[in-house]
Amino acid sequence: MDPAQVGPIPVAEFDSAPAADAAAELMPCCTSRRWISGLVSGRPYARLDRLTTASDALLATLDWSELAAVLASHPRIGERATSDSRSDSWSRQEQAGTAGAAEQVRRDLTAANLAYEQRFGHVFLICATGLSAETMLAALRFRLRNDPIAEREVVRGELVKIVRLRLAKAFR
Repeated sequence: MDPAQVGPIPVAEFDSAPAADAAAELMPCCTSRRWISGLVSGRPYARLDRLTTASDALLATLDWSELAAVLASHPRIGERATSDSRSDSWSRQEQAGTAGAAEQVRRDLTAANLAYEQRFGHVFLICATGLSAETMLAALRFRLRNDPIAEREVVRGELVKIVRLRLAKAFR
C-alpha cells in the first residue's frame, strides 16, 4: 500500500492512541521531537482545527537549532525523495510542479539551491504545493537577497504552511 494513501485518521483516534502510536502519526508531518512531544502531551484536541492551532503555537516556539534539524529531513526542491515513507511520498506530491520542468529550469534550481545552502547553511524550504518549478525558482532567487535573520522567519512560516497541509492529510 502506498504510504501516502494511509489516513487520514480521525483526530479522536489520535487523541485516544497510545503516546508512541500518536507520535508515529505525527512524524511524517514534522520531525521535531519537541513539536511531536508537545502535541502528544497536549491531547485531546477533538478537531483538526484545534490540533492545527496547537501545532502552529508549538512551531512558533522552536529555536533555530530545532528548525535546522527539521530542515535536514526535507529534500531539496527539485530532488525526488526516494523512500516509500509517508513523508517522502508527500514530498513528491508537494513538489509535483518540478516533475515536468524543462532541463534548464532543473539546472537553475540545482544551482540556486546550492547558492542558497552556501549563503544560509540549510536547504531552501518552500511550501511547494501547487507551485510550478519556475515559481519556486523565482522565490528561491528572491529569498537569496534576504538577510539570515529575515530568512529564518520566512523558513518558519513556510514550515508552518507545510505542516498544516500534512496535518490535513494525516487527520480528519
